[in-house]
Amino acid sequence: MLEVGGLRKAFGSLVVTDGVSFTVERGAREALIGPNGAGKTTLFNLLSGELKPDAGSIRLAGRDITGLSPDRRVKAGLARSFQRNNLFLDMTVIENLATAVAVRTGESRAFWRSFAGSKGLKARADALAESVGLADRRDALARHLSYGSQRQLEIALALAAEPQLLLLDEPTAGMSPEETRSMQRLIAGLPRTLTLLLIEHDMDVVFEMAERITVLDYGRVLIQGPPATIRGSAIVKQIYFGEAG
Repeated sequence: MLEVGGLRKAFGSLVVTDGVSFTVERGAREALIGPNGAGKTTLFNLLSGELKPDAGSIRLAGRDITGLSPDRRVKAGLARSFQRNNLFLDMTVIENLATAVAVRTGESRAFWRSFAGSKGLKARADALAESVGLADRRDALARHLSYGSQRQLEIALALAAEPQLLLLDEPTAGMSPEETRSMQRLIAGLPRTLTLLLIEHDMDVVFEMAERITVLDYGRVLIQGPPATIRGSAIVKQIYFGEAG
């Protein structure tokens, strides 16, 4: 589903992404971890098109998307949630979702047409709210949702794009233990037709959910492998967890 080859990004003399190469298989659940400053979010910004690489390539389902803009990458099948919520706070849950669906379907071009009058938009928005556990909050303003529920809505907005690959940036950051468990259930329940790559700081979440883990250190791939391999790696314990080898 995703093939990253020799990706490089520097800001002046600071190399943030240094020859990163890895693949993600279709339908996989994979995680990207590393200490602060390892270049995780920069890599996500490169994958989603927020930043342009200095070198290297990105292929999505066999298609070279390296030069595509963020919106064209979404149309190609890549969607992303952000570390900080990016919502229409003065719109309801269902209005947020209907807007996202309208952008996906092209109905947003008919700016004179009320979303409320479109049965297709409403049905899809309702289904998205249901899929992330927000059906009972469909008429609540986004700003009045709890932080955990706002994160759920953020994922629903990404799902509205009907992606093949979903990038999740710190989906449980700032959550209470109960909210974290709820988010884990949400992510675990996503269909296998959707490929997932997540950045996550909570190692319990990573080891429980990821089938394979890529560890970054100073912008380079340090090690890749299944959770058992990463957990048992002496160099990961030393560099990432601060333990002796």
